[in-house]
This record gives sequence, structure tokens and C-alpha cells, in this order.
Amino acid sequence: MAFMVKTMVGGQLKNLTGGLGGEEKGESEKSPAEAQGMTREEYEEYQKQLVEEKMERDAQFTQRKAERATLRTHFRDKYRLPKNETDDNQIQLAGGDVELPKELAKMIEQDEEEEEKNSVIGQLTNIQNLDLDSLKDKAQATLEDLKQSAEKCSVM
Repeated sequence: MAFMVKTMVGGQLKNLTGGLGGEEKGESEKSPAEAQGMTREEYEEYQKQLVEEKMERDAQFTQRKAERATLRTHFRDKYRLPKNETDDNQIQLAGGDVELPKELAKMIEQDEEEEEKNSVIGQLTNIQNLDLDSLKDKAQATLEDLKQSAEKCSVM
């Protein structure tokens, strides 16, 4: 409460008096190190650590963006969608060779396994007591019969 009164009235009081009287050494005149309660060397070391931490965060962020771009590129290739130049640029910014995180790689592998199981050939291999060779021979024989009957057809 006292702080609010001091800031509201104090600023206007200085304007009224024109700043006459004893000049107090305010916070604005202190160096940044003194304002933080540190020596100059400690303050410089602190600033250096802040810069290093920011660089590490930026590098991790760039890596994550490249991983996501790699995943999007994978799905674009899989579904034959047009490529995106921004994804290629993000991958190049991260160093070109980006590996997917383990969780994303597992998701892709599970997706591919599910598609294989859902395909017709995947369903046929799941059926027991099925002889694929005999089935293939029967299909080829039927196809040859169709070709012969098509040759005899007078309309064609």
C-alpha cells in the first residue's frame, strides 16, 4: 500500500517541485550489476550463462522442428503428396541427417505393420491351411481360359 502511494504521489510531487532539493541516488543511476546485487564479474558471468542457455534452447528447438519436418516428409512420400520446401530447409538447418525420436519411429513402424496386416495378401497369409501356390496356379489357369474365350469372341 505504501509503495503504491509513494509511486503515485512521489512522481507527481517531483514534477511539481521540479526535482529541487537533495538529489537522491535512485535505482536508475545504479549499474545493472549493482541493481542485481552482484559484482561486475558475477554479472558478466551471469549474462554469459544466459546467452549459452538461450543457444542450447534454440538448438534443441531447431532439432525438434527438423524431426517434425522429417516425419511430415515421410508421410508426404508415403501418400505421394507434393513436397514442401520449408520442411527441406528445416532439415538442412539442423544438419541434414535427422533421426526421428524413438517414439515417432515406433509409431511409423506400427502404422506400417497395421497396413500390411490389413492388405489382401496380409489377410491371406493369416489364413491357415491355405496353399498359396495352388491358389496362384488356379488363378493363372482361370486367366488363360478367359484369354482363350476372348479370342474366340466375334465381337472383340
